[in-house]
Amino acid sequence: MKLKDTLTGLFVLMLLGGIGYLWLAPSGLARAPDITLSTLHGEKIPLSTLRGQPVLVNFWATSCPGCIKEMPHLVELYEELAPKGFEIIGIAMSYDPPDHVIALTNARKLPYPIALDIKGDAARAFGDVRLTPSSFLIAPDGRIVHQKIGEMDMPKVRALIIDMLAQTDSPPLVNTN
Repeated sequence: MKLKDTLTGLFVLMLLGGIGYLWLAPSGLARAPDITLSTLHGEKIPLSTLRGQPVLVNFWATSCPGCIKEMPHLVELYEELAPKGFEIIGIAMSYDPPDHVIALTNARKLPYPIALDIKGDAARAFGDVRLTPSSFLIAPDGRIVHQKIGEMDMPKVRALIIDMLAQTDSPPLVNTN
């Protein structure tokens, strides 16, 4: 009887976990949404202007340990590949106070653009992102070719980006540095 109770409990736990994941996970998108992001510096970046180059969109929060752990790897990736036409845009979640976002961005010396998603429009456009970090790798043609909830496998993402850069002959359309 004890084994049956244990198995029933495990089944219920797995079922609830699956339902929770489906509710919290962003839906799979085929293409990047046509949205305009507002950066900490007041710049407007229409995502469509970045077509022609690989772009990594990274949703994060100042209260997210995985996000903070991932930042040095994102900085390294950006510094290596941005000169070749790669772009990263960090998007702070709507519940993150802007002063916390600014402080962490400055403390971590993030070289790539950081957008504030004050109303949650970007999170909704990317399939209702609720968990951080959530990352979307966008190909030069606008397709989302890789999506990850949680910390990324940086060697895998780097290889995907390098492959896309090798197939892209044109220089970056926008340089936000």
